[in-house]
Amino acid sequence: MTIPRDFAVGKYEVTKEEYAAFVSATGYSGGSSCWVYEGDEWVERSGRSWRNPGHQQSDRDPAVCISWDGARAYTKWLTRQTGKAYRLLSEAEWEYAARAGTTTARFWGSDSASACGHANVHDRTSKSANGFDWENHACDDGVAMTAAVGSYQANAFGLHDMLGNVQEWTADCWNDSYAGALPDGSAWTRGDCENRVLRGATLGHPPSKVRSAYRYWDETGVRVTSNGFRVARTD
Repeated sequence: MTIPRDFAVGKYEVTKEEYAAFVSATGYSGGSSCWVYEGDEWVERSGRSWRNPGHQQSDRDPAVCISWDGARAYTKWLTRQTGKAYRLLSEAEWEYAARAGTTTARFWGSDSASACGHANVHDRTSKSANGFDWENHACDDGVAMTAAVGSYQANAFGLHDMLGNVQEWTADCWNDSYAGALPDGSAWTRGDCENRVLRGATLGHPPSKVRSAYRYWDETGVRVTSNGFRVARTD
């Protein structure tokens, strides 16, 4: 696939501080509940939101418990504020940006054990602190939950946290395969549009899912403690 246009990508995931500025300016309701992983299952907890996802965050941590609807509302506000055309990345743009010219499973190579210098993933610290019983990365970065954006090495395009930390919403509707996807890498707005594509894996994912090709989906209105986003711009 060739993407026949220039586009800019946020160097970092949108932070808690940045999302707070949007909410303050617009009065947007970020909701008062969020899905969190507790006791070996996902449960929806009231009182949890981007303000208080259930774990300590700095203002430089990625905003979490953000729905696709909330991410889209942020890009529309940012467009009005700046006069620039901000939006979510298409799924194809996201993978192109994440790979940064590589063809290996991860932008740093094929070795999952090298993850801790490049991404906030399920490692030895996460295994100990969070008690997840699935496979962890064979490394340790000392971080159990979200990390401030830019804490890990960038890929060759200068983008941080394209893998790990939080999953990122894209503009695309969910489709089980790429059959019928637009050849120019534009967002695919046909298919199951009640669910939108997430990319990037999270701080809790095992090595098999922390890959540039990994894809998932969620309902547009759902808020999950592992979901955030970054922005793109086309001028």
